[in-house]
Amino acid sequence: MNLRRAAAATAALSLVLAAGAACGDDESFDEMPMVDGVGGLDGMDGMAGMMGGDPDATPADQVDGEVRSGEFTVLDTAPPGSDDAAGQAWLAQGDDGTTVTIRLTGLAADTVYLAHLHAEPCATDNGGPHFQFEVGGSDQPPNEIHLAFTSDDAGSGEVTVTHDQKVGDGAPSVVVHPATSMDNRLACADFS
Repeated sequence: MNLRRAAAATAALSLVLAAGAACGDDESFDEMPMVDGVGGLDGMDGMAGMMGGDPDATPADQVDGEVRSGEFTVLDTAPPGSDDAAGQAWLAQGDDGTTVTIRLTGLAADTVYLAHLHAEPCATDNGGPHFQFEVGGSDQPPNEIHLAFTSDDAGSGEVTVTHDQKVGDGAPSVVVHPATSMDNRLACADFS
């Protein structure tokens, strides 16, 4: 990743996190650590896999254990120009907890995207609320699983996150948003 893209990703994500508007949630993200533009977290050892992504993590489609997958569908709330977005998501659960991987194409180039596991299937209110290990608890990791990535210059992006707890059947979908338009759920994938 070049320095210009890393700086743009850091700045955009910092604005989104400070704004406190994730998927329409009202709680503030002021205390959330900043994603460093390459998927990890500055100064948050052990949290990188639960928050932004871990470039060294084994992708979910290669994890031993129960693996579910789904194709992304562009949602009616997607920002204009998102019709070509496509991709796949995987959710694996095994002895080490939960691993989620998403791969997308057809995105805007060099753009920061955020994704969250959701508590409803895509057909129910575009995924419904965020999945939470403790329902009604914090809207930040480790109580939720968040993914953050920056698309490349061709509009492709991939990220893997891990969490030491299993989500069970409580997270049937994952929803992707452009970081600058959190109210615009771009695409959703149901895990089958």
